[in-house]
Amino acid sequence: MSGYLERLKELGLTLPPVVPPVAAYVPAVQAGDFVYTSGQLPLVAGGLPAVGKVGTDVTPDEAKEMARICGLNALAAIDALVGLEAVERVVKVVGFVASGPGFTGQPQVVNGASELLGEVFGEAGKHARSAVGVAELPLDAPVEVEMIVQVRR
Repeated sequence: MSGYLERLKELGLTLPPVVPPVAAYVPAVQAGDFVYTSGQLPLVAGGLPAVGKVGTDVTPDEAKEMARICGLNALAAIDALVGLEAVERVVKVVGFVASGPGFTGQPQVVNGASELLGEVFGEAGKHARSAVGVAELPLDAPVEVEMIVQVRR
């Protein structure tokens, strides 16, 4: 499939600028036929839409939307490195959810990123995934998402 940038437009989305790293790393690296993104926070125009733990400070629905933003930020990193049209398929997504006590809805939160990938890539967006609850994330973000995609050389 091609036309991923066109598909984003159809969805009413545009790729944001690549989020600058908050520490000593790069947004994405290519190794052979694969691109690995660094963990992407839900930064929008340099800030987080909300901070804190999901289930106490942030609702699961808000966190799901932020996971979607993380996914969009990861796509921007991929596009800047190799071009989004080079993606053959999404291989793996890992989502980290800063979870309040007793919160167990991590899979539903990370669906925000997974559903975005399905909307953009169709069949090629189906992927393996982990959704992990954690105590803290950088900048007190509620969610962080990283991914691995296979690309054409």
